[in-house]
Amino acid sequence: MNRPAEFLVKPHSPTAPREALEARFAHRVVGLLADGTAQVPHEVSERLKVARLQAVERAKALRKLSTQPAVVLQPHGASLAWGGSPSWWLRLASFVPLAVLVGGLLLIQHRYSELQISAAAEIDAALLVDELPPQAYSDPGFVEFLLKAPYSAE
Repeated sequence: MNRPAEFLVKPHSPTAPREALEARFAHRVVGLLADGTAQVPHEVSERLKVARLQAVERAKALRKLSTQPAVVLQPHGASLAWGGSPSWWLRLASFVPLAVLVGGLLLIQHRYSELQISAAAEIDAALLVDELPPQAYSDPGFVEFLLKAPYSAE
């Protein structure tokens, strides 16, 4: 194992820049690969060299194309994929589910309030239609009786 001393150095600071950490990792990988290439036949090492050059060229081409819009063909159709940040309408469309949720909650609250009002109105109507002595209104169990007993105004 013929590695320079810099490959054995571990990053001590968690605040080290990301690029520096990536560069160290790359150097370590290159060092490990360089150790293993001494045992590879010449023909295989040449094929690996050509493959590396092709991979670098593809990466450059992909980096260049990633900022341009591209049509992506899928088995059941096509979609438009953008390499950059999403446009304003896409960001705006991401709030639609939130707006639908808030609207639904407001409708549920409104319906619940209407049901409470209609229940109170039914009790009030039953009280006004029925003939009751005035002492019944002051009875503490009278409201509970109205809520539990089925009341029919005939």
